[in-house]
Amino acid sequence: MRASLRIAARILHQPRTAKATPRNLRRQRGFISGTTPQLRAHRRTHGQEGEEKEIGCAAQQPTTEEASDLFHETLKDIYFAENKIIKTLPKMAKAAQSKELTAAFNKHLKETQGQVKRLDQVFKIIGKPARGKPCEAINGITEEGAEIMKDFRGMPALDAGLLAAAQAVEHYEISRYGTLRTWAEQLGMSDAASLLQQTLDEEEATDHALSELATSVINLEAEEEHA
Repeated sequence: MRASLRIAARILHQPRTAKATPRNLRRQRGFISGTTPQLRAHRRTHGQEGEEKEIGCAAQQPTTEEASDLFHETLKDIYFAENKIIKTLPKMAKAAQSKELTAAFNKHLKETQGQVKRLDQVFKIIGKPARGKPCEAINGITEEGAEIMKDFRGMPALDAGLLAAAQAVEHYEISRYGTLRTWAEQLGMSDAASLLQQTLDEEEATDHALSELATSVINLEAEEEHA
């Protein structure tokens, strides 16, 4: 009831829309057609070409050098993340109570080691040393996983918490690899794009497997509670 009252109060206190007077309708039509007084004054001062030039400035594309630098920096970011994950997965596998979850973590550990080797190849393609840079995002996610292992140790909810932490890692990786793959394509680096796509496919498959495992873990815990 209180929630309904709060919603009703928000609706009642919303600002009223302007009445559809002929003047307001003319303003709306002018805005849609691009003939507002402000635009007409701008055209008189700068001409149509000046207006197009001003609009075009907002959609400038990065130079090839800038795009390459951004690709390199993001590559260092995911390189750090993958090496961090290699150190974290054995701890999660050891903490997991379910044999299936332990097996899933160990399987992904081997995949991640192979993914780092692919990243080494990508660094070689762009002529840069394989080196990572500290990534606050992955540090935060892995710290949350460590807290779950500590706070829920020996409790039925531990595996569900570990799965949630693992999927947070996967979603971060999927985002990064998808972006890097696309940039590699745009920069004409087809070999790098292919390597990144292979890893992206693995990450998506792992995320799907963890989702199915999470459902079975939650169902098992529910059965144990009602037993």
